[in-house]
Amino acid sequence: MYFTSLPDHTKPGFDERSHFSKFKKHNIIFNALSRYSNCDHHVGCLSFKTVLSGEEWYGIGNRRLAVRPGQFLVMNDDQPYSCRIDNGESARILSVFFEKDFASSVFRDVLGREEHLLDDPFIIGGDTPEFFQTLNDIDPNLQMQLHKLISSLNGKGYDSWVVDEHLVFILSNLIRMHLSASKQVKNVNAVKPNTKTEIYKRLCIAKDMLQSSYMDKADLNAISNMACLSIPQLVRQFKFVFQVTPHQYLIRIRLQRAAELLKHTDKPIHEITWRCGFENFSAFCRAFKSEYGVQPGHFRKMC
Repeated sequence: MYFTSLPDHTKPGFDERSHFSKFKKHNIIFNALSRYSNCDHHVGCLSFKTVLSGEEWYGIGNRRLAVRPGQFLVMNDDQPYSCRIDNGESARILSVFFEKDFASSVFRDVLGREEHLLDDPFIIGGDTPEFFQTLNDIDPNLQMQLHKLISSLNGKGYDSWVVDEHLVFILSNLIRMHLSASKQVKNVNAVKPNTKTEIYKRLCIAKDMLQSSYMDKADLNAISNMACLSIPQLVRQFKFVFQVTPHQYLIRIRLQRAAELLKHTDKPIHEITWRCGFENFSAFCRAFKSEYGVQPGHFRKMC
């Protein structure tokens, strides 16, 4: 199923039960442009969330995180969450909801041994990976698959056969990226595997908070409390896993965002300074030159 607009949950007569009942029966794609959307509570199936422009905010438990271009989020089966677009700017969203048996068959194909697939090619089931519910960067392979899907939808319309073929490769890529992320868990400085996984999940909460609120004044205490890690433990384990401290990670995010604005907009550099969370123009210019080797104005001319 394919939708080019988002449902209005506040519309009189909107049937939530009927709407959500479709989500576990079909592969569903939303490829929509919207200025406002709000769903306070949704319990869906395995799904992939990204935006091509703008931003969409998601609520998972007591935390909120923003999905922006170049990033994606995976929701596990039966995961409750909320989502919202309400910052006054249009967002082009792409959401894919995977039908359970379809997802299971892809899991088995990617994770199973070839000889087992030959012996029982039509068995559905087996191990289902639990994806980390954290912001991820879209790598070149996934970007290529998404581009093919969107080009097909925009150019030829919705054909379930063609779309399902694209979704096989997209979901396969998501699984491989998840396996790669799982290897990061081993970098956590702990003995027991369960402890490593739990600390990694808490570090991802801190990472997502930095990603989502990079423009705000940093508060290490708030990040520590949200992640349920002491400040020393947060800083130490963050460095073990991501090879940078939380503050270094935040500065990197701010500079990356500044570079995008310099390259793709004509916003004044002073405006970019405060939009990206830097306290003053001089500090921004020093940090930018240290990272990119040139001053912001020269970087814009080079682009």
